Amino acid sequence: MGALLWLLIPVLAGLIAALWSSWAVRNRRTGDVAELAGYARFRAAMEKQQHAAAVAPTVPERVSDPV
Repeated sequence: MGALLWLLIPVLAGLIAALWSSWAVRNRRTGDVAELAGYARFRAAMEKQQHAAAVAPTVPERVSDPV
């Protein structure tokens, strides 16, 4: 009976390893979608910032007062 218990340890370890490896190689479908959405938000923010800088009013140069 003791030999069967010692045999149970590597069998359980093999089952756990098989479950872990199947989980580790799973297909992660959301990774690229989330990355592309973040990149689109980044581009929109950069375009908004460039547009705001182009539209911002310029400060007129100081004119000297004739005294």
